Amino acid sequence: MRVLAALVLAVVPLGTVAAQSEDQLRSYFEGRSVVARIEMPGSDDGVDVYPGTSQPIDFPRHASRLKKFGTAIRRGDAVMVTKVKVKKDLIEFQLGGGGYGTFGDDASPDVSISSAPKTEREKNLEKDVKREKDPDKLRHMREELDALRKDREREDSHNRAAAAEASQIKEANIRQRRLEGGSRFNLRYKHQVPAQALTPESVMQALAAYLDFSETQGGDQLSQGGSVLQGGTDGLVPVGSIDDLKKGMLADDVDALLGRPESISQRNEGKLVVSTSMYHSKDRIVSAEFVEGVLIRYTISTP
Repeated sequence: MRVLAALVLAVVPLGTVAAQSEDQLRSYFEGRSVVARIEMPGSDDGVDVYPGTSQPIDFPRHASRLKKFGTAIRRGDAVMVTKVKVKKDLIEFQLGGGGYGTFGDDASPDVSISSAPKTEREKNLEKDVKREKDPDKLRHMREELDALRKDREREDSHNRAAAAEASQIKEANIRQRRLEGGSRFNLRYKHQVPAQALTPESVMQALAAYLDFSETQGGDQLSQGGSVLQGGTDGLVPVGSIDDLKKGMLADDVDALLGRPESISQRNEGKLVVSTSMYHSKDRIVSAEFVEGVLIRYTISTP
């Protein structure tokens, strides 16, 4: 059987094998929950892993990314596998959105401003002072010209201050989005991904030291955020408490844990649509925020 598989791989183009294997990996992992065993940075740079080497992770580089981008996924966090992608020499294993900085994410805090333009009066005065011969008129024209230039300088100074404030707000917003945008593992191979690495078992083996896959392999009982949900997608019966609520859970699983929300509202945060569900009971109120059906933050208060 192994000989036959080897012959098939030798005949079928590598691109076809990779495409078929990517479909298999996506079908197996995407939408499932895993638990982090290490902290992961809030960036699409993620964590580079070199399977089969003596030091699969360059931890000084890993620490540098954590310091630069912040920690989006902490040890013990349950998080959803949102995408698996096979490229020429790597397998991307994306968690909770794959990390901030992907296509469409604005990762620059810079706010551009343009200088205040000259008014027509200032332009005309600049021309007129070159032709004016009368000393008194020339003096008045220069005084007016200086006043117009100072007005423009004050406007530029005001615009720079506003841009600096906007840049600080934007930088804080980017930091927050990095903490909420997930992260990823990059399984990197020399030259190209070997065919034997393109199986769920191989991927789990390569990441076993950094991710707990026990929930992924749980069969009919799939754990989301520490709460075991029994049965199919309809009529889930939660086993757990409010303590089981964790970022990364799907909206359906939160509903199964807390009951149907009393109200649902939506707002825009940049290009994201954030949905807020309010869950009420006699002893607590939970406000849960979702993006693309994934829990990104929540607060618990008393009535």
